[in-house]
Amino acid sequence: MTDTILISIVVFIIGLMIGSFLNVVIYRIPKGENIAFPASHCQHCSTPLKWYHNIPVLSWLFLRGKCAFCNAPIAKQYPLVELITGILFVILYFKLGLVWYLPFVAFSFAALFALVMIDFKYMAVPDNVNFAALIFALIQPDFLHAAMYAAIAAGGLYLIGLFSSLIARRQAMGGADVIVAGTMGALLGFPNFFAALFLSAILAVVPSLIKRETGVPFVPFLAMATFIVYIYDTQTLQLIEKVIYG
Repeated sequence: MTDTILISIVVFIIGLMIGSFLNVVIYRIPKGENIAFPASHCQHCSTPLKWYHNIPVLSWLFLRGKCAFCNAPIAKQYPLVELITGILFVILYFKLGLVWYLPFVAFSFAALFALVMIDFKYMAVPDNVNFAALIFALIQPDFLHAAMYAAIAAGGLYLIGLFSSLIARRQAMGGADVIVAGTMGALLGFPNFFAALFLSAILAVVPSLIKRETGVPFVPFLAMATFIVYIYDTQTLQLIEKVIYG
């Protein structure tokens, strides 16, 4: 029990650190900026930050959400992304245990989380982050099956989008959705992939009705549904069997 708690704390701290990196990805990649250079700096006064200004969550709390140099407000998004990423990592640890592929699954979901934030803010999905999520998702004990599920899921969704576009005479599905489908297939396999697709549609119903005129990005709902089904994979399979066989 003590070992589990200690490992959970370590995993949580690693998640916080990855969340701090995700903040850089979320802020810089949509703007076409390098994620490594220049070093972290205030977005308002451009003053380079000290190392102790970059401690996940704690620095924001100690600085009271303001820049140490110009006193400009620091968005709450930063500690929230760090905290949520830390929690995601701990949940995945409890789901999988301390297995060798845990970091890759966690990194895949971290990349999906970055896509969620970027897509909500910019209505765009960067290919480099999207492909990173897919590559990490493929690193599993059964790589061949993961790759096969990814190819089938991505190919199937591409064909659905192609036929839908021909019928509607306009693009019905973006390439980003197809790549995310590949990630979903690799992480979930079948038939849980289809359960996640169905769940994502349910999750998107209310937001789509509220934002009927402007529309809502669909990738965030695909990512959220993937995480839910991944964590509750056994229960999902049982539900599918009950629906099919009664």
